[in-house]
Amino acid sequence: MRGLINTKSAPIIFVLLWSTGFTGIRYGIPYAPPFTFIAVRMAFASILLALIALVITKRFARDLPTIGKSALVGLTIHGAYLGGCFYGVKQGMPAGITALICSLQPVLVSIFSSLFFGEKLSSRKWLGLGLGLAGLVMVIAPKLESSGDQALPTAGVISVFIALLGGTSGTLLQKKFGAGVEVLSGTSWQYVATGILMAVLALTFEDGQSITWNGSFIFSLVWLIVALSIGAILILYYLLARSSAASVSSLYYLVPAVTAVEAYFLFGEKIGLVTAIGTLVTIAGVALVVRQGRAKEVTNP
Repeated sequence: MRGLINTKSAPIIFVLLWSTGFTGIRYGIPYAPPFTFIAVRMAFASILLALIALVITKRFARDLPTIGKSALVGLTIHGAYLGGCFYGVKQGMPAGITALICSLQPVLVSIFSSLFFGEKLSSRKWLGLGLGLAGLVMVIAPKLESSGDQALPTAGVISVFIALLGGTSGTLLQKKFGAGVEVLSGTSWQYVATGILMAVLALTFEDGQSITWNGSFIFSLVWLIVALSIGAILILYYLLARSSAASVSSLYYLVPAVTAVEAYFLFGEKIGLVTAIGTLVTIAGVALVVRQGRAKEVTNP
């Protein structure tokens, strides 16, 4: 595993895995109410991670500081983020557009990291962030202005922007608190807190709705647990421990391009010329941010 996951391969693997989260939601959400879906996912993921922690580290953190910090991170980076994404897709948000909105996260993370954590942003990095944002606006703006069948659902747009804010704050909190928390047990506690929140929301807003346990839903659930809640999240925390929050978050710019291709083949979501051009502009921006960041960052031992 150490040979597979390193500072060069981890960003690529993360982008590939993270992009499937949006198509995974789209694949399974017709068969389950969103908050119930997340609650079930968190229950299985927390148990699985706890078992992995006990096998690998022979211990599992139970102290209140660890639980408290982990719960705070979990309620934002998983609770608000996943809740917003799942609810938005359930309301009719396309997987590609959901990924695009969420990929605005690097801009917010970079700004807040500069303000609160003292992470220096060079002119080159700001140029990269600006290009990334410009590319995303090229793709999103026409969708927001369209009407009829092409119009985006208002509730869906709002919920996905809530997801964006949740992912941003969660990334910053993980960067702040993550160094003092053992990653496996800490992430498991994050999932416990998120699962409790989602269970409360499900009981409040989804009474009488149930899961249709068919092959499509089970495949989606298993994939989201293993590939996303275990694989992608642990790689994300690995990267945050070794790079600046701004540089790690800039990888989110690449996710929409991969998600768009996946959504095209799986669900027939169209990829127009403007989308293609905007994606290329975005990739150019992320290249500036990531290459600049790697050259100056100090790797933890």
